[in-house]
Amino acid sequence: MAKLIKGVPLYVLAIAILIGTGLPFLIMVLTSFKTQMEFMTTPWSWPESFSFRNYNLLVEMEFFGYFFNSLIVSVISVFVVIILAAMASYPIARLTFRLNRPIFLLFMIGLMIPIHTTLVPIFILTNKVGLYDSLIGLIGPYIAFALPISVIIFTQFMKEIPKELEESAKIDGCSHLRLFWNIIFPLLTPAVATVAIYNFIHIWNEFIFALVLTNSDRTATLPIGLREFYGEFSVNVPGIMAALTLGSLPLLLVYFVAQERIVTGLAAGSVKG
Repeated sequence: MAKLIKGVPLYVLAIAILIGTGLPFLIMVLTSFKTQMEFMTTPWSWPESFSFRNYNLLVEMEFFGYFFNSLIVSVISVFVVIILAAMASYPIARLTFRLNRPIFLLFMIGLMIPIHTTLVPIFILTNKVGLYDSLIGLIGPYIAFALPISVIIFTQFMKEIPKELEESAKIDGCSHLRLFWNIIFPLLTPAVATVAIYNFIHIWNEFIFALVLTNSDRTATLPIGLREFYGEFSVNVPGIMAALTLGSLPLLLVYFVAQERIVTGLAAGSVKG
């Protein structure tokens, strides 16, 4: 009984956090079913009648084209980042050579560079190589900016893997490439989940590079598509809420599926520096 009483403050705190984080999402969903007039007159009330007009508007505005552009860019970028970062981290974490630490420090320095300071050079480079207003032109910078943090996370995980596994494989004649794919990489599941979710959320919500490097509805991503709800003198708030509701579903789905691995991965990756 005493333990139950001591745990009451924690339960109260957990419920307060749940309400604080869940209430904005609930308001967003409820607002998406309101008309513009109803939102202006009673913004905090329950919808008088659940109207799907805003969701029909999304279909008319080619919302799902923006949605799938964001999905394509995010999935491809995250997949390539996982492969490149894991392969780059293997020699840094498991091999001993003179440039081991300097290379790792270069990736750490990459975290210190404000990405928006590179916007103009990337815009010029994208124009010169003919990738302006294309999804590939977005994928390149997204991969580059995601690599430093991803390499650091993978490196810390690989340092935690017992060297006995590697030594046993080498005795059996296993090459470094086979050792990485057959033994090391399967053990990186928590790190892969951490890197995937962290970068997916960032890329899915990225706005500035998508705004500068694209110039048509054909290549616009979801954050760019939301601008269509902003008029010269008014803003369609219920329409924006409907778009945000649908746009947040992939993030919520992926996070709920992998949330345990994310927490485990972040905790394990911070053990050593």
